[in-house]
Amino acid sequence: MTLNELSTAAQSFPLTPTFPVLFLGHGSPMNAIEENSFVASFRALGKELPHPKAVLCISAHWYIKGTKVCQVAHPETIHDFYGFPKSLFDVQYPAPGSPSLAKETQLLLAPLVQASLTDDWGLDHGAWSVLKHVFPHADVPVVQLSIDYSLPPEKHFEIGKQLKALRQRGILIVGSGNIVHNLGLVDFARINDEGYGFDWAVEARAKTNQWLMSGDMDALIHYQKQGPALQLAAPTPEHYLPLLYVLGAADKKESLTLFNDKLLAGSLSMTSVKIG
Repeated sequence: MTLNELSTAAQSFPLTPTFPVLFLGHGSPMNAIEENSFVASFRALGKELPHPKAVLCISAHWYIKGTKVCQVAHPETIHDFYGFPKSLFDVQYPAPGSPSLAKETQLLLAPLVQASLTDDWGLDHGAWSVLKHVFPHADVPVVQLSIDYSLPPEKHFEIGKQLKALRQRGILIVGSGNIVHNLGLVDFARINDEGYGFDWAVEARAKTNQWLMSGDMDALIHYQKQGPALQLAAPTPEHYLPLLYVLGAADKKESLTLFNDKLLAGSLSMTSVKIG
């Protein structure tokens, strides 16, 4: 980072008290328009949080080769799903972007990964379906950071560490995914049955919650080595990995709170995490 870039960053994002960092279990896109206990918790969270200068969101649904940061000033609301009612496709979340935060993120990551700025994205439903409840007025700028599928889990955790400095600049870091997320085994007959989980999902939730509360980063990072329950919980990594960015951006001494901590439809969890 050059002296000029440092000066620009300091002017755009002066020092603030340390912001919390969040992992939000986003679940079905229908949570954007339905009323349930999960979205009620997101709304309550928004009222409790200090008002950030911007949000940096790492969503399960921008899972690509390479590390990219969306720099557009007016990000599109991306409806990256199908088979849902028109009322869901009609939803718009017109939060502004933040080219200055995108650039700052790129610079912070430079010692670790080569991140590129892009105009070829916006806000996918992993971002807007939860943020519309947390910040319903769409008045907080949002920037998305991609998840590079070619990187091992420990690298995603390290990227989170690199982003930690943003928390002292008024930036709210949000990871959006689901810790237990096996769509192939969803019991659609019980799709709205909060608290219902298969035995392996109950085990995976209990183990990950224990590791979160005890600060066992090794187990959380190497989740695929922790037995069949975790392998069933995250048969593909994209919904789990946002959690590692959040954990990397946190300090062990910080308080950690679980909320929306319920299983759903047998093979999903809505467990969300607030640190700090």
